Amino acid sequence: MMDERYPIGSFEFEGDISEQQREAWIQDIEGVPAKLKAAVHGLSEEQLNLPYREGGWSSRQVVHHIADSHMNSYIRFKLALTEDNPTIRPYYEDRWAELFDSTADIHISLALIEALHTRWVILLKSLTAEDYKRTFHHPESGKTTPLEYNLGFYAWHGNHHIAHITSLRNKL
Repeated sequence: MMDERYPIGSFEFEGDISEQQREAWIQDIEGVPAKLKAAVHGLSEEQLNLPYREGGWSSRQVVHHIADSHMNSYIRFKLALTEDNPTIRPYYEDRWAELFDSTADIHISLALIEALHTRWVILLKSLTAEDYKRTFHHPESGKTTPLEYNLGFYAWHGNHHIAHITSLRNKL
């Protein structure tokens, strides 16, 4: 049986990341806004407030979370590109999802995600293979993360959360 927390599986990637893989991940990130809009299209306010699984976030919270999380990732890219292995600032995504702005109209975050991803993809397409080797340090995990790995993770992340919404749609 599929784990409802991970409808597309967890992100796993080891080994060298090719230019073709990076390009595919950039395409995934570029496609998130349209796929997300399609996933929520036609859902009522009541349906947007339903959790995708017991104990999970509502689709509304998921949309706002994608905006929050992807803004943080974009900033982490910029920090890593302008500083030497910066230590990034972690945040409590579960607490952010409980803040009042996560009850707002999803169209606010859909517009934000569209604009953010447009800028992010412009940046991503401008990077060299050497740029993608740049890193940041995550103080909670203690890991140093190369940008190319983070690119793959966020390509997965958008699709992961879109699958949460589409799995709820399928249940409805």
